[in-house]
Amino acid sequence: MAEDGKTRVEKFDGQDFGWWKMQIEDLLCQKDLDQALTGKKPEKMGDAEWAALDRKALSVIRFALAKNVAFNIVKETTTCGLMKVLSNMYEKPSASNKVFLIRQLVNTRMREGMSVTSHINEFNTILSRLLSVDIKFEDEVQALLLLSSLPESWSGTVTAISGSAGTSKLTFEGIRDFILGEDIRRRSSGESSSALLSTEGRGRRTERGKARGRSKSRKRSQSKPRKDIQCWKCKETGHFRNQCPNQTVGNREVNAATDDSEDALVCCVETSAESWILDSGASFHATYNMKMVKNLRTGKLGRVRLADHRTLDITGIGDVDVKTSLGTTWTLKDVRV
Repeated sequence: MAEDGKTRVEKFDGQDFGWWKMQIEDLLCQKDLDQALTGKKPEKMGDAEWAALDRKALSVIRFALAKNVAFNIVKETTTCGLMKVLSNMYEKPSASNKVFLIRQLVNTRMREGMSVTSHINEFNTILSRLLSVDIKFEDEVQALLLLSSLPESWSGTVTAISGSAGTSKLTFEGIRDFILGEDIRRRSSGESSSALLSTEGRGRRTERGKARGRSKSRKRSQSKPRKDIQCWKCKETGHFRNQCPNQTVGNREVNAATDDSEDALVCCVETSAESWILDSGASFHATYNMKMVKNLRTGKLGRVRLADHRTLDITGIGDVDVKTSLGTTWTLKDVRV
């Protein structure tokens, strides 16, 4: 690694020429030696002064080359000539080089547990190398390629972004910032103070027919008993309320209203920040701010039980428009207040 005070440039070993070239050009600019890259002597500069400047720039570049690369340019005596040789060797837009870079881009995948920042940096590096061989993708294509490179654990996020975009075009900057923000939220979620909400659902469907001494509820697959689960109906452990064996069964012909609802669990972060956590798998979303709710229906609409066993009344249900960081707007239906 070539060092100059606090400035460090990785030695070029034949890999990632575009990145190294950008670094060395910036370093020469800091040293006021970048004029040598053009190969043109300023009119007001003497020959001796120009030769000294070019020689200094040449030495800076050579110090930033690995041994296996430096042997290829030992005959070059000017800064401009040296950089042209390196560009022809490592930046030449040949068909094989383009195929290699495109294949590398489309096959880039973020591994489970990999740093999101590292993955995005790797992705940007390949895009920069493609740009150096005169290949530039449209902004939306870059955004879609970045989304498709995410692992399976991000499939919910990818689906949510794709669904929220509708017919509008995605932008690479917007997707990148959204992914970085989501990564921060995921990493910090284990440290934040959270509360679990459980609610008694109120959705019903009406069926007409003969009960004939049997329950109208469908037979559900039985899961293994869990000792840490307590039934809200009989207070016994090992099953949920909808699986309770002590359900009342009618023996006469009725117009039965069958309750298909199950005890639902919804996670929310205990914070006063004016932001939303959207979960496509949540039973419902909730807010304390009734002013932002439209199509509001008020009344005694159920209860919400917190993890600390406190019970809150649901006093309203309506819709909320939420603007995402991508610039799109989601409408959340049946938000509890």
